[in-house]
Amino acid sequence: MSIIPAAKSLLFSLCLAASSAMAGPLDALSNQDASSGLKAALEKGAVSAVAKLGVPGGFLDNEKVKIQLPPILEQARPVMKLTGRGQQLDDLVVSMNRAAEAAVPMAKPMLLNAIKSMSVADAKQILTGGDTSVTDFFRAKTSSQLTTSFLPVVKKITDRSDLSAKYNSAMGQVSKLGMGSKQATVEEYVTQRALDGLYTMIAEEEKAIRRDPLGTGSKIIGKVFGALH
Repeated sequence: MSIIPAAKSLLFSLCLAASSAMAGPLDALSNQDASSGLKAALEKGAVSAVAKLGVPGGFLDNEKVKIQLPPILEQARPVMKLTGRGQQLDDLVVSMNRAAEAAVPMAKPMLLNAIKSMSVADAKQILTGGDTSVTDFFRAKTSSQLTTSFLPVVKKITDRSDLSAKYNSAMGQVSKLGMGSKQATVEEYVTQRALDGLYTMIAEEEKAIRRDPLGTGSKIIGKVFGALH
């Protein structure tokens, strides 16, 4: 993103600060526009990311976010194929991605709540930050809460689908091959990868908005983010 000229930077800082002592009607209107534009952009990015991921194939069919096997299992794949257990690993990949797809819709209300709680400092950072400042905002505001919320949901799914048993079995086979090491539980692994995928997709949406704000179809997003070019 190009550096904002000094005059524009000052204008947005004044608008976002909403100083009643200095702000005139135009400044107040600009402040309202800036706030509305930011919230609209954040909501668009969050809702679009969740919608794309929280469906069958949302993770599994998207190479950018597809949850792969833990490195230790991937390393053991050639040997496990030779022992006739390659399909077990393939099934494990599918099951992990299905669990993430089922959990991600829970993120939507938490992401929207984060937008509602956006402070003046947050808004200024998003406007003047880098190309992923929206994504950074969501990660800082929601990562801990989403981890706490995702874990029991993912665990319920992994327990019901025998994913934990499959994961532990695969890990056990690797251990017998002398390649094992202590790994996180399957629900912890899937939860972390699901969050990584969510923030990756939010970043994709953010880049698209910054690249072509008018293309979003939102006048207010176009007005605010178009001014940053």
